[in-house]
Amino acid sequence: MSTASGTAPTAPDSPAARRKVLIASLVGTTIEWYDFFLYATAAGLVFPILFFPSDDPTVGTLLAFGTFAVGFVARPVGAVIFGHIGDRVGRKQTLVATMLLMGVATALIGLLPPYAAIGVAAPLLLVLLRILQGVAVGGEWGGAVLLAIENAPPGKRGLYGSVPQIGLGLGLALGTGAFALLAEFLDDETFLAYGWRAAFLVSVLLVVVGLAVRLTILETPEFRKLQETGTTTKVPAVELFRTRVHRRGLGTGMLARWAEGAAFNTWGVFVITYAVTTVGVDRVLVLVAVTAGALLMAVVTPLAGLLADRFGRRRVFGTGAVLFGLSVIPSFLLVGTGVGWIVVVVVLFQLGVAYALMTGTQSALYAELFEADVRYTGLSLVYQVSGIYASGLTPAILTALLAAGAGSPWIAGGYLVLTAVISVVTVWVMPRYIGWRPEWTRSEPW
Repeated sequence: MSTASGTAPTAPDSPAARRKVLIASLVGTTIEWYDFFLYATAAGLVFPILFFPSDDPTVGTLLAFGTFAVGFVARPVGAVIFGHIGDRVGRKQTLVATMLLMGVATALIGLLPPYAAIGVAAPLLLVLLRILQGVAVGGEWGGAVLLAIENAPPGKRGLYGSVPQIGLGLGLALGTGAFALLAEFLDDETFLAYGWRAAFLVSVLLVVVGLAVRLTILETPEFRKLQETGTTTKVPAVELFRTRVHRRGLGTGMLARWAEGAAFNTWGVFVITYAVTTVGVDRVLVLVAVTAGALLMAVVTPLAGLLADRFGRRRVFGTGAVLFGLSVIPSFLLVGTGVGWIVVVVVLFQLGVAYALMTGTQSALYAELFEADVRYTGLSLVYQVSGIYASGLTPAILTALLAAGAGSPWIAGGYLVLTAVISVVTVWVMPRYIGWRPEWTRSEPW
């Protein structure tokens, strides 16, 4: 087979082509997560004031985090829509569409007038744009992961699958870092008036760069094989629920992800509001702590992928979940001291070690639950449906549990420990290596 330009047939599977795919996957997920988690940071620092004014700060924060959760509710819709397209038409075209949708929605948030200017229309439009962000991410993540994993050489699916996950750390670091810079160099009045908008509007430039990279890559070998043999599935979502092993993959994948989603949104999102408004830690210091934790996460994530190829997906993912479960209540108590350097150390450990072990492993762990003709849809549904309860609702749940416990972290911490227990137990009963070539699985630990 040759390409349209007549290049050599070995080009799609060459090391240079694989490097280009990994770069495209990483750049794309970095931009997408930057856009998505900008909203998370703003939900803690800006939106309660500008879009959800209330006499009770807790009520305003709950409303803002509620709209944050709406994005997660919309993600399964994106998973079904773009998963169908990705399994029927191809991974590459789908990823271009999701990036465009995310970029437009994020830029419009940056232009949205506040409640004081247009009244109730402001929060309603904010929710609508958040829904569009959720739909975009719902289709983005699965495609970016498959772009890497389905191009991986034998024995390196864990490593390749971890590369797009680096984008999660980089995107979070860019988002919180942008807010930290703006908050540092602008006074509060200027920051709330228009300074925060710059972080959203710069997304337009980032999306242009991302599209330029993604439009140059080829389709994955796994999907090319489906096209050549004419074995693409007509309705992937229906096929998923018709097959017992795929139903089991969906169920175990969603439960196993509970600790991972809760961990990230506790220490990458909720901690910002908790440390600043409840404990009284300096806002810039907390943003810097999360930024540093995200950068450390970006370094450790590919190491987790390497460990997954060497020791097995379940062992590495389970280790991260155990560390999270054992340390979460002590971490809350340490943050409650209000000591700046302690807060930094806690966030570095939680994001850069415990969470990184889970996120660096989960791409391969979930992708191997499904056959190629339904893999985009299946992988996306595992990640995005679980994202509703495991990720999106976490900040609101923790806010409510802390209020119920009069500020004591024991009830909230107990909930997070429970998520870790569920994940550790579930990951051991997953079905294994569905639909992958035998020579790829015999030498790889599970």
